[in-house]
Amino acid sequence: MTDADSPWLIVGLGNPGPEYAGHRHNVGFMVADLLAERMRGRFKAHKARAQVVEGRIGPPGPGSRRVVIAKPMSFMNLSGGPVTALRDFYKVPVDRVVAVHDELDIDYGVLRLKLGGGDNGHNGLKSITKSLGPDYHRVRFGIGRPPGRMQVADFVLKDFSSTERKELDYFVDRAADAVESLVTDGLERAQSTYNG
Repeated sequence: MTDADSPWLIVGLGNPGPEYAGHRHNVGFMVADLLAERMRGRFKAHKARAQVVEGRIGPPGPGSRRVVIAKPMSFMNLSGGPVTALRDFYKVPVDRVVAVHDELDIDYGVLRLKLGGGDNGHNGLKSITKSLGPDYHRVRFGIGRPPGRMQVADFVLKDFSSTERKELDYFVDRAADAVESLVTDGLERAQSTYNG
């Protein structure tokens, strides 16, 4: 299989289990769920300790791209293991791996797409970078900083506020659009459209 035939691996980061489902830290899972829904796919368990959906993104025909959408079923700080196993299984070049994750240093709902870079203290990215190196794409979903003296760990492991939830569906929808644009149009075009 050549690189041209390789699928893209889109990884929504989060923590497994219903008690984490609505947390800020799980916004990557929310985007992955919406992308799977758009492809009319259902997540299935994969031996790499992940839930995966295989399908295509983009217009029908030669413009569409093969994708594997994944939700690691390890906890956030162990995401690198499942991501590396999936990368090896599907023979995905590192520059076709996309991590969708929450980002504290960006205002709520703002998106930033980039290739490579540091982990900015994000344990999911830290784990993936340790396994793959830093040269994968990131779709960073802004969640803002914790209010007052709230600890970061407490903030990311809480549900979105009622005010935030009013706009959450819109922002998740926009993040899914950004992922699709990244895969079909390339990073620069996606950045010019979606970077806040």
